[in-house]
Amino acid sequence: MSRRDRGPAGLPDWLDVLVLGGGPAGTWAALAAAEAGARVALADKGWCGTSGAAAAGGNNLWFLPPEGDARERAIAARMREGGDLADPVRMAGALARTWEAVGELADAGYPFPPSRTSGRHLGSLQGPEYMRLQRRRVRRAGVVVADQSPAVELLVDDDGGVIGAAGVHRQAGNAPWSVRAGAVVLATGGCAFLSGALGCNVDTGDGTLMAVEVGAELSGMEFSSQYGTAPAFGAQTKGLMYQFASYFRADGTPLDLPPMAGPALQRAMLEGPVHARLDRAEPDVREAMRWSQPNFFLPFDKAGVDPFHETFPVRAVCEGTVRGTGGVAVPGHGCATTVPGLYAAGDAASREDITGGITGGGSHNGAWAISSGTWAGREAARSAATRRSRTAVAVPAGGAGVRPRGGRSRDAGAVVAAVQERVLPLELNRFRTGRGLRESLAVLDPLWEEVRAGLGPTERPGTRHREAAAMVAHARWMYRAALARTESRAMHLRDDHPGTDPSQTRRLRVTGLDDVDVRPAAVVREAAS
Repeated sequence: MSRRDRGPAGLPDWLDVLVLGGGPAGTWAALAAAEAGARVALADKGWCGTSGAAAAGGNNLWFLPPEGDARERAIAARMREGGDLADPVRMAGALARTWEAVGELADAGYPFPPSRTSGRHLGSLQGPEYMRLQRRRVRRAGVVVADQSPAVELLVDDDGGVIGAAGVHRQAGNAPWSVRAGAVVLATGGCAFLSGALGCNVDTGDGTLMAVEVGAELSGMEFSSQYGTAPAFGAQTKGLMYQFASYFRADGTPLDLPPMAGPALQRAMLEGPVHARLDRAEPDVREAMRWSQPNFFLPFDKAGVDPFHETFPVRAVCEGTVRGTGGVAVPGHGCATTVPGLYAAGDAASREDITGGITGGGSHNGAWAISSGTWAGREAARSAATRRSRTAVAVPAGGAGVRPRGGRSRDAGAVVAAVQERVLPLELNRFRTGRGLRESLAVLDPLWEEVRAGLGPTERPGTRHREAAAMVAHARWMYRAALARTESRAMHLRDDHPGTDPSQTRRLRVTGLDDVDVRPAAVVREAAS
């Protein structure tokens, strides 16, 4: 592909598969599509290989050997923990694909440490090394990579099928780009509402808004109340290390909390400041902790705090649908959405299939990024060969934040602040009540009308307005679904409905923009591709 045939972002006018997002899911999708013989490009909001939650952190993978019954036991346990909403067949497929992928990464040069007992590679990934390698693999596969080129909207044909996307190239003054494609894979991540969680400032839910604009359905949006624990002076929300924690009030009074306290810790935070100390870690474990997750300790080292011997203040950081579960529903073969030509992977997709209504944390979400990315890329390549996207009339589908209807709105920063006031506080989002949800929607619904009417770029399309619109939309989808689930299940806690209702063992599908509709859907369990 000649560079003379490309636009300002280095993207061609037409190709088989366009991947939006350059994190783990996006790079695995691009690799799978290229290996299937497709002509592929990847457009990333940041710099593929360095931006996003995975690149900034690191995690273990849901990684279990095929021998024995370990996988069956892990699937059964996750089914219980996730509220019986997962799909054991797709869970098994994700485990199998992740096992293969770790071998592929090792063959490509990732420096996995060997297990001391089995000699096999351990499924633990350091984000910077992992994503640096993924970028190299993608480029070597012939994929065109467009950095700093966020998508702003999808393109559809007369029948409503997705036939490409359009966006801007930041390094050329937000110069517009437009690409037609036989299929589009959304791997744009979840929405963390600019809460400050490490690596998540690119995760504002733009791709999900684009998907709903073309008619896609969402699922699991009520399971969006995940909060990570972080030191008050840092953004690192890796929770695994807190298994070694003891907790205290600010005056040093011990709190009777288990190490992985979850909601109990967060309720304590509502009553006053909480401090922690990792004093349950034995001396011989501390070195392994630092070696396995070095970035966890960076804020402590910078602050001059020894977390094993000194107490430090902790806070709860909203992680929304990044470590929550909700996203675009992918009921179709190969993680197809409910819209022709559109696929979703990683945190942009609902993770109910493999984790139900409980957080996938790093391990399950990491395995899902690999498996869903691979499945989506393969199927997108196969589908692209049968679609006539190159000759169809392309209609841009973007609305809120792109094409205001006419009216007045506050600026994007003020819109974001208004959303955060209703989403970030624990007492509104983590510990929910019908009254609190309705009060939040009484603020968010008029805010959406305002955004639809007047929020948009004054000159060339940008991304700040789109991000603000996506955050308002996410908050409304989350809270409408939360109102409809009148029980507590997995991470969704309704203080006015504290019990789990067996009759609500079902998923909730969410659709719509101006009018948000929520309907129950059966848990469909079918074979993964």
